[in-house]
Amino acid sequence: MARIGLVAGEGKLPIVFSRVAKVKGDTVIAFALKGVTSPELEKTVEKLHWIPWGSLQKGLLLLATERIRKIVMLGKIKKDILFKDEGALDDHAKKMLGKLKDRKDYAILNEINKAFSKLGIEVLDSTTYLKDLIPSRGTLTKREPSPEEWADIKYGFDMAKKLSGFDIGQTIAIKEKTVISVEAVEGTDDTIARTGTLVEGGFVVVKVARPDQDMRFDVPLVGIETIKTLARSGGKALALEADKTLLMDKDEIIEFADSKDLSIVII
Repeated sequence: MARIGLVAGEGKLPIVFSRVAKVKGDTVIAFALKGVTSPELEKTVEKLHWIPWGSLQKGLLLLATERIRKIVMLGKIKKDILFKDEGALDDHAKKMLGKLKDRKDYAILNEINKAFSKLGIEVLDSTTYLKDLIPSRGTLTKREPSPEEWADIKYGFDMAKKLSGFDIGQTIAIKEKTVISVEAVEGTDDTIARTGTLVEGGFVVVKVARPDQDMRFDVPLVGIETIKTLARSGGKALALEADKTLLMDKDEIIEFADSKDLSIVII
């Protein structure tokens, strides 16, 4: 049994984590971002603190007040908010960002981790709680990728692993061994949707982890909305990296993909 802090972004993943932690007998104290985190999280945790976007000092003060010693960070926080609402950052956040040589995800996350360390807080690998969400290698759907799709998947996987080291391209779309779209700050779903406007369907999507993926931070995640976006946009196959990707709503995803004759593979 442990007392764990949860820094929660958007989506269902923080809720899933808090339920699993509760079953294990752990107590979860959540720190949620106003306008980002789902209000439903409050029903599954012992206590929840709402923090305005950019209020780093308040967040650190609450962590200290709650005497948190172990923490997990889960849920998406879209990076474009840094540019759309930079004026909301408090002095602590501005000072932290000012230390960075660039604003790559890991640069920001490592600086946040330093702030936690100064408070005696350890950031945990959340996947130790979420092993059931990490699928095994193989084809999940009824339909296997065609030989042409497999060729694009293998080409895309190699390309994505190279690109992701530059903090871009964790998700890329490929057709006929041509890179159609590369993910930047917009996220996986918007990358897929943009691909649908550029080609007449029939493309594959590959999503990978960074070469130096730290499983404490920003673990690749796919949910049902990604598969629905793939179907709407004319994509035919999705490939995910084994052991490094969380798959939410697996049964619902497979059922939907089969109904649309899509292929999902773990490689």
